Amino acid sequence: MHAKPVALVTGANKGIGFEISRQLASRGYTVALGARDERKGAEAASRLRHVGLDSDSVRLDVADPRSIAALPAYFKERFGRLDVLVNNAGIANDWGLKPSATPVESIREVFETNFFGAIAVTQELLSLLRQAPAGRIVNLSSGLGSLTLLSDPNSPLYGTNALAYNASKTALNAFTLALAKELRETPIKVNSADPGWVRTDMGGPNAPGTAEQGADTPVWLATLPADGPTGGFFSSRRPIPW
Repeated sequence: MHAKPVALVTGANKGIGFEISRQLASRGYTVALGARDERKGAEAASRLRHVGLDSDSVRLDVADPRSIAALPAYFKERFGRLDVLVNNAGIANDWGLKPSATPVESIREVFETNFFGAIAVTQELLSLLRQAPAGRIVNLSSGLGSLTLLSDPNSPLYGTNALAYNASKTALNAFTLALAKELRETPIKVNSADPGWVRTDMGGPNAPGTAEQGADTPVWLATLPADGPTGGFFSSRRPIPW
C-alpha cells in the first residue's frame, strides 16, 4: 500500500481545484488531479511535480459514468488506498438569466456536473474511503447554495438569482448532510465548503479573493483531525447557515 495518504480532487487542472491539490500535496498528500481533458490534467500534475510535490492525474468527466466507473481500479492498482475526496468540479451557465427564463436543459446540465456528478463519484469511491483510517469528503459548495443567505435582503448574495447554479449547490448541501448522517458512526467526515468569490475562470477577474484563499477552507476540511466537525457548511473555516 502507498505510504502517504492519497487524495482525489475533481476538476483539478486549474483554478480552485488546482490550488487545493497544491496545498494538499504541500501537506504530504499524494494527490490525483481529476480532469476531463487528459492532457491538461497531466500538465497540471507535472507542474506540481516540478516543484517537488507528489501528484498524478486521472481522466475524469463527472458527467460520464464510464470514466467514474474506472476510478476504483485506478486507485487500487496505483496506490492501494484513497483517503480524501474533494468534489470540486463544477459549472455555471445561467449568470444573468431570470429564473423564469432559464431553460430546463440548462438546469439539467448544471445539475449533472454540480450535483449528480458529485454523488456518482462519491458512491463509486465510498468503499475505498471506508477502508481509510481517516476518510474525508469535501463538497465544494457556495454561499449561493445557502437558502438563508439568498432569502435575506441584507445579504450581499441576495441579488444573485441564478436558479441553476444556486439550486445545484443547495442540493449538494443536502447530499452533504444526508451522507454525513449516514456515516456518523464511521471515521469518515463529510462537509461542504464555500470557497468565497475568487478570481478563477468561473469567478471572473473582478472577484476579491485569490484561488489560494478559496482553497483554504476545503483543505482544512480535507485534513480535519478525528475530533473535527462533520455534516457542516463552512466558509473561512467558520460555520455558515444552510
